[in-house]
Amino acid sequence: MTARRDNLRMLGKLCVIALGMFGFGYALVPLYIAICEMTGINVLALSDKLIPGVTSSRAANTQVDTSRTITVEFDANARGPWDFKPAVRSLQVRPGELTTVMYEFQNVQNRTMAAQAIPSYAPRQASPHFNKLECFCFNQYTLSPGEKKQWPVAFVIDPKLPKDVTTITLSYTFFEVGGKTPAAPQGGLDKSASVALARSAGV
Repeated sequence: MTARRDNLRMLGKLCVIALGMFGFGYALVPLYIAICEMTGINVLALSDKLIPGVTSSRAANTQVDTSRTITVEFDANARGPWDFKPAVRSLQVRPGELTTVMYEFQNVQNRTMAAQAIPSYAPRQASPHFNKLECFCFNQYTLSPGEKKQWPVAFVIDPKLPKDVTTITLSYTFFEVGGKTPAAPQGGLDKSASVALARSAGV
């Protein structure tokens, strides 16, 4: 009888502890928000307070170098009977800032074709500082006769880019896969372009 009473007492204590832990976890989020607003530790909480009705979805990018701008020029070299060009010829970009530009393509032939682009950079020392997050040059594409496409290039220029570099030219050579492999563009190739050349050459 005593053992049963002890067991029931222990069960009651465990239930109280479990309820206490649940209550603490439930109150933790509003408690955290209140502390952040009082101390100013959480930037998101402060921005929500300063701008009523606006909820911050992400923190500001503190990696952007606002002290300078880089002119990025876009070029296209189409080796074949098709139209290939950037939607804009140049942009002013800050190092560390995510930027997206579109390239336009149309297969003006009366046959289906598969093609891929090779990027190159000028000056050459800008190449390791030009980081593409999304690029049509990563893949091969098949287009039907007369088909039009728009492809994005999302990139970030590393703030470690040398200060003397104020202009970068991003150029794409667009060639038909399965045809004669074009010569490497001046300025070197990135890793994805090297792989594309190897595949098209049958290596």
